[in-house]
Amino acid sequence: MRVGLFGGSFNPVHDGHIQLAHRALRQLALDQVWFLVSPGNPLKPVAGMAPLPERLAGVRARIHGLRNRKLLATDIEARLGTRYTVDTLRRLKRLFPHVRFVWLMGADGLAQMGRWRRWWDIVNMVPLAILPRPGYNPAALRGRIARRLARWRRPARAAHLLATCTPPAWVFLPAPQNAISATQIRASRAACGHERE
Repeated sequence: MRVGLFGGSFNPVHDGHIQLAHRALRQLALDQVWFLVSPGNPLKPVAGMAPLPERLAGVRARIHGLRNRKLLATDIEARLGTRYTVDTLRRLKRLFPHVRFVWLMGADGLAQMGRWRRWWDIVNMVPLAILPRPGYNPAALRGRIARRLARWRRPARAAHLLATCTPPAWVFLPAPQNAISATQIRASRAACGHERE
């Protein structure tokens, strides 16, 4: 079984997240995408973060509306008690030894991956699929992490094989870009007097 792990705050979930998940299912030949709704991203401020149950419910409602059984929302990080991606991946690989995981993230994630705890362990645990994000792509692909991982980059045309690759392995998936962001959605809601849905 091939599973894409899509970690994030999803504060709130939006069309860009859903489009990324669908693209990953198709291009990476995945059986499922798991939305790992984070209990709290150590690199993001706590202010303005909706409670985990609210964010999880938002993702579940959005997925339920699509009626796509290949998309799942989970709070497994909260249940495992993990805070960092490296720890979550270790636990998931132990719990599901026969699943081939791929870590899904936007180019903004690649650009800041050097700030992640034990990022080198992460890239040695699972292949990475990087999706475009307006305003981040050139810097991410020319950045320190991309340069360090350059020899393990796979061509986009081979993306369907990524889950079978021994890490480190990564691919950048060119795609139509959605400029929507959770930050903009929250700012718009605040301007209209709606702090949350």
